[in-house]
Amino acid sequence: MDKVVLVTGASGDIGAAVAHSFAQGGCRVALGCHTRPQRAQALGQSLAEAGGECLVVQGDVAQEADVERMFAQTEAAFGPVQVLVNCAGHATQKLFCDITTAEWERMLAVHATGSFLCSRRALPAMLRAKEGSIVNVASMWGQVGAACEVHYSAAKGAVIALTKALAKEMGPSGVRVNCVAPGAIEGAMMEGFTPDEIEDVCAATPLGRLGTPKEVAQAVLFLASPAASFITGQVLCPNGGFVV
Repeated sequence: MDKVVLVTGASGDIGAAVAHSFAQGGCRVALGCHTRPQRAQALGQSLAEAGGECLVVQGDVAQEADVERMFAQTEAAFGPVQVLVNCAGHATQKLFCDITTAEWERMLAVHATGSFLCSRRALPAMLRAKEGSIVNVASMWGQVGAACEVHYSAAKGAVIALTKALAKEMGPSGVRVNCVAPGAIEGAMMEGFTPDEIEDVCAATPLGRLGTPKEVAQAVLFLASPAASFITGQVLCPNGGFVV
C-alpha cells in the first residue's frame, strides 16, 4: 500500500506500532508527536534504517495552529495525506468528584477536539481525490464506560460518535471513516496497575491476556487498506472479548 500516512500520537506504544506497520507496508509516514519528540525521532531513525520513508512532525493536536503546521510539513515532504490515524491521547484514573475542570477539558481537547481538527484539515485533499481513509483510535471504555475513568470514557465515546457521523457524511465522496476501540493493551497505559490488578484484567478477558500494540496496529492497517474498501462507520474491537 503506497500511501501518505499521518499518525498522531506516534511516540506512544500503539501509535508507534501503527506507524511501524504502515512503513513496513511501503507507505510514507509522518510521525505526529507532542510531549515525547525524542521517542518519535528514535522511531523515525529506526524506520529509515529499515528503508522506510518517514518524517517527525511535532505539535499539540488540540491546537489548530499546531495541526496546520503538522499537515503543512507532511504535505511539503510527501504530498497530501491520504490516510489519517488519530491516535494521540492519554489516560488517567481518578474518582469522578476529584476530576478538575482543567483535566476534563484537556481530556476532551486531546481526544475529541484533536480528532476533529486533524480530520477537518485532512478532508479537503481527500475530497478532491474522491478517496481517503480516516481511522480513529478510541477505547472499549468509550463503548461501555469505566469507573474512575469518566472523563476518558466520555472523550473516547465522543470519538466513536464522531466516527459514525462523519462516515455518513463523507461516504458519498468516497472517504471512509472507521474506528478501532482497543481493550487492555500492554505498555504505558498499564503502568499504573499493580501485578494483581493486571492479573484481574487478564482474568476478565476471555482470551486471558493483555493485547499488544502490534495487534491494535494490524486492526488499524486493515481498516485503512483496500481490503476494507466497503467498510465505513464501523468500530473494530481488538479487546480479547472483554466487551462483546
